[in-house]
Amino acid sequence: MAITYSLEGRVALVTGASKGVGRGVALGLARAGCDVVVNYHSDRAGAEETAAAVRAMGRRAMEVGANVGERAEVEAMFGAMRAWTPRLDIVVNNAGIQTWKPLLELEEKDWDRVLATNLKGCFLCTQRGAAWMKETGWGRIVNIGSGCNKLAFPRLVDYTASKGGIEMFTKVAAVELGQYGITVNCVAPGAVEIERTRAEAGDYGATWASVTPAGRVGQPEDIANAVVFLAAEASSFITGQTIWVDGGLFCKPVWPYRDGE
Repeated sequence: MAITYSLEGRVALVTGASKGVGRGVALGLARAGCDVVVNYHSDRAGAEETAAAVRAMGRRAMEVGANVGERAEVEAMFGAMRAWTPRLDIVVNNAGIQTWKPLLELEEKDWDRVLATNLKGCFLCTQRGAAWMKETGWGRIVNIGSGCNKLAFPRLVDYTASKGGIEMFTKVAAVELGQYGITVNCVAPGAVEIERTRAEAGDYGATWASVTPAGRVGQPEDIANAVVFLAAEASSFITGQTIWVDGGLFCKPVWPYRDGE
């Protein structure tokens, strides 16, 4: 059987696709041949821009608003998708939020909100998506993780807990769903330059490029490339894995010596 990265004729759902990494992934899947369901929560205008870009490539697109942390809204979203497409092949669980507070100052409502969106949303969309994929005996689920999968990030305790949970959820889902022809993997980005991260530092790109072995920060297209690979036939024997798309950032230890010394 020929190995191909073409996703011609496939249908994908990308959550949180109104901007940033989610938009980059939606466009990457469209370039590979997918029709795309563009999920958003509050940024409808951004979702419409993403969908318009997908259609400009000659692919079908549907925008659907839903808070992925709420079961009723996820049910309604999948109902709308069923009316739009007879099949679902790929789910990319990208929707995510974070708070920036020390552990001792974090409020319960912040914890609940982040865990609901990031981790519960991943569970709900995986559960509904996999049930649909089971009908056809083929599917790809890709969960977007973080460097928080591996390392403790201060002031991001709720976000870190959610991303660590996603990594273990990915493994369990892969074990249970493999019998239905469904693979489940996690893509863990390093420092990626998007709207949100640019606000973290005066020069986000230079700040993180200086500590990234590849010498640059990532772009949404870098994450999209990994997702497309994991959605393609070429990755059919890869499941339950976390793929680090970080330019080597999170394999680099704290190292007190200078190069050459």
